[in-house]
Amino acid sequence: MGRAFEFRKARKMKRWSAMSKAFTRIGKDIVMAVKEGGPDPDSNSRLRAVIQNAKSVNMPKDNVERAIKRASDKSLGDYKEVLFEGYAPHGIAVLVETATDNNTRTVANVRSYFNKCNGNLGTSGSVEFMFDHTCNFRIPAEGIDPEELELELIDFGAEEVFVDDDGILIYGSFESFGALQKELENREIEILSSGFERIPQVTKALNEEEAADVEKLLEKLEEDDDVQNVYHSMQE
Repeated sequence: MGRAFEFRKARKMKRWSAMSKAFTRIGKDIVMAVKEGGPDPDSNSRLRAVIQNAKSVNMPKDNVERAIKRASDKSLGDYKEVLFEGYAPHGIAVLVETATDNNTRTVANVRSYFNKCNGNLGTSGSVEFMFDHTCNFRIPAEGIDPEELELELIDFGAEEVFVDDDGILIYGSFESFGALQKELENREIEILSSGFERIPQVTKALNEEEAADVEKLLEKLEEDDDVQNVYHSMQE
């Protein structure tokens, strides 16, 4: 198994334990998708992907439809995607993906979390290069040979395919998202969920006390309503 498998196996999904937070974050994704490509999922591949993700966390269909309708209102402000980079204690690299309608507020909050937890908020490009930006798709495992599928999808950008308890996961580079999505749809393979992740190229092992220092920062970041995802280089 490759790094994507180990990353997925180890990563803690605390963000999604609170259903209301999952709905809030998907709601932002819907707004950004509609503003970018319109309210019709048939012609908006990004919106199709977000709707799939909404289904995967059991977000009610009515909630999704209301979010699309609300996002179509031209008077509604847009969310801006902003990436923050820095270091947690003990030299752990941290990437923070946010979606905000008030960048001043978000910058102030993120900086305060780093300062309070003895970390350092860095400049653009200071740690992003330490992570591989990947896309992923989850599909049902029934009736599909993952090894054969991996060979067939290599030409479309697939780099790693593996099975877990919830189906088959397909990983590729960030740039391969559109080609993989289109090919899976052409094959009429159901996409249960999809998204993007940043996988650390190298991880650092910490002792229990040091890891607790890093967790304090990660928890503060993940609790912020403007934060969509947090990635780090600590070995889990």
